Amino acid sequence: MLPRVLLIATLLPLSGLADAEQRFTPTLDIRLRHEQVDDAAFARDAEATTLRARLGVRIHIAEAWSALIEAEQTGSLLDQRFNSTANGATGFPVVADPENTELNQAWLRYAPSPDNSVTLGRQRLIHENQRFIGNVGWRQNEQTFDALDWSHRVSPRVTLRYSYLDRVQRVFGVDHPQPNQARWDLDSHLLSSSVTLGPGSLSGYLHLIENQSLPATSHRNLGLRYVAKGNASASLSWQATVEFARQRPYVAGAVVNRADYQLLEGSLGWRGNSFSLGHEVLGGNGQYGFATPLATLHAFNGWADRFLATPGNGLQDLYLGWKRGFGDWNAAVIWHEFRADRGGAGYGREWDASFGRSFGKQWSLLLKAARYESSGFAVDVDKIWLSVEYKL
Repeated sequence: MLPRVLLIATLLPLSGLADAEQRFTPTLDIRLRHEQVDDAAFARDAEATTLRARLGVRIHIAEAWSALIEAEQTGSLLDQRFNSTANGATGFPVVADPENTELNQAWLRYAPSPDNSVTLGRQRLIHENQRFIGNVGWRQNEQTFDALDWSHRVSPRVTLRYSYLDRVQRVFGVDHPQPNQARWDLDSHLLSSSVTLGPGSLSGYLHLIENQSLPATSHRNLGLRYVAKGNASASLSWQATVEFARQRPYVAGAVVNRADYQLLEGSLGWRGNSFSLGHEVLGGNGQYGFATPLATLHAFNGWADRFLATPGNGLQDLYLGWKRGFGDWNAAVIWHEFRADRGGAGYGREWDASFGRSFGKQWSLLLKAARYESSGFAVDVDKIWLSVEYKL
């Protein structure tokens, strides 16, 4: 698919452009990060200092046509005292940032108006809050899709979106020695619609996910999500989210692939502070837990990443959070209590905290930590990250 996209882009007319400076816009994203992991299952801590660089060019082809070509490279700056999943260092905890060089994005877009666009090629895809489909931007090598993505605003109140997924380039990188870690071949359809309703937006979605690399994991999701927000006063705002989804087998998916998803979340904004309380339930039947394999998983169920795959008995996550911006500074603290959805067994607790600063529009600094305390599920783990990022 991708070579055809690039060929089409070169054949489209370049008329109406004044010069090369208007036609080509460079893109650059560099992130240096140190990650330390103290996992009770290992005698030695993991220490990973990695550098990720993305370099690309955005091309203005014609009035409604544009394209992007972007390469990505991830490397380790010091001795690899961590298990990258590809380096064989299994005596250390996992830090899933293997060395890798790949074509990160290569797409062609037709957008005749702000209300209608079609993008074809390798691209970053984000649906809703990334709970089901995301780019996993936290990892050094992000997740991208060979896909067709179409969106259309029918009216000021109604929006439609359709995505066809042909392949997913996973966070473990194209150079990974295990093909199923590097990529999955897909034949998947994502349909969604949102409508403004009362003080918020109601979204409905249908995901038909056929994983041709791992056929037994294929499944379909059917769900509804409502997000409402408002201002009680000049200094007090609120937001509430309710979501429900049902997961069932699809195509060659295993018969056991049956579970439900529920989310209740509320937040209050007061004088620059944001307080949130939520309860997320990923159902489980004893053999299978509600799966979101294409999601930005790090953003959910704790930054320690103990629940990247939902346990067979499911997962209940009760969480309480606070965040605030202080000019160029920002801070956040989140507490989680985890339990099994089936049987109610305790899984443990977690504290997450972050502190960051932006320097203008291009530089940012982040210090982040996670502490997971087990109650019989997995083992205790502490993680600390320090990163600096530059974006052009």
